Amino acid sequence: MKLTFNTNYPSIEDLRGKAIKRIPRFAFEYLDGGCNEDINLYKNTSELRAVELVPRYLKPQVNVDMTTELFGHVYDAPFGIAPVGLQGLMWPNAAEILAKASAQHNIPFILSTVTTSSIERISELTEGKAWFQLYHPADNALRDDIIKRLQAARCPVLVLLCDVPSFGYRPRDIRNGLAMPPKMSLKNIIQILGKPIWALNTLFHGQPSFETLKPYMDKNLNMKQLGLFMNQTFSGKLNEEKISAIRDLWKGKLVLKGVASEEDTELAIKLGLDGIIVSNHGGRQLDAGESAIHSMVPIARKFNDKIKVMMDSGIRSGPDVARALASGAEFTFLGRSFMYGVAALGKEGGDHTISILKTQLKQVMEQVSCADSKGLHRYLKNYS
Repeated sequence: MKLTFNTNYPSIEDLRGKAIKRIPRFAFEYLDGGCNEDINLYKNTSELRAVELVPRYLKPQVNVDMTTELFGHVYDAPFGIAPVGLQGLMWPNAAEILAKASAQHNIPFILSTVTTSSIERISELTEGKAWFQLYHPADNALRDDIIKRLQAARCPVLVLLCDVPSFGYRPRDIRNGLAMPPKMSLKNIIQILGKPIWALNTLFHGQPSFETLKPYMDKNLNMKQLGLFMNQTFSGKLNEEKISAIRDLWKGKLVLKGVASEEDTELAIKLGLDGIIVSNHGGRQLDAGESAIHSMVPIARKFNDKIKVMMDSGIRSGPDVARALASGAEFTFLGRSFMYGVAALGKEGGDHTISILKTQLKQVMEQVSCADSKGLHRYLKNYS
């Protein structure tokens, strides 16, 4: 498809700047922030951007092909839309906007358990091509029912989240009342009144809620009861036994997300998983951990012939996608970049952001004379 985007916002940073002006502060800080002192949030991006590529200017002209085969499907680009919780809080109907854009551009969209659209609605919008990220429930009956719904919706890839054994300590969210249990303060209400377009869109689409989880919740829960429900429902830490049980139940592709060590990668291979996403939850869980790129490089070198190694966290732009692929990732996912796009431009934000990323990545590949995204590792500085 032809790539076009709003030239007033030609970069992800432009979209971020617009998003700040369009949505309430508490929603932007939920999207933009990390945990504790934000150290790993900044390391994710800065250490990824320390990766350098070496151009080969005198090679023959190349025709760039960004298509990438993954789990039996050929996508139009080597990146997808990462799962993000509470998407409708940042911009009303955000999950559906991004799901539609992903289908139009033929890239994967991952729906989070705790976002604001349902399995069934996203499956309808993507013709059964959306992936699903599962926060493992404490109750196995709930787990099994969600898996049945995913099977009925023809979901091709189930992503198990392993890096949330506890909720991240996020000072901004605590101050803004977005911890569990959440609360709506006078300060937040004043912020909403200052963003009338966001407020009117929220009024039109309705207050955001955990749509996938609605069948399991009592009706008309107040905010405190909702917080207690979430704490009780997702208190189950993922382990080998739980992954094995899901592997037995799930016949589609199974991916472990949040991997940050060789030990967990070895276990994923042992348990018969099809892929991993090296990630530190966008710097939102463990401030004392490594950046995602530093975790990913040795894992890819050691295991890329045994399991699909993908990456998210810190990837914001087309050049960042190129850096991650050159460093060993077979596929990449971005979260905040897409949410900035939707928060900035509403229903046009998904298409706009994907078009920017595709255009940027194509330019990088042309610049270094790389015809195929799978060959970007040959242009990594100090590649041998």
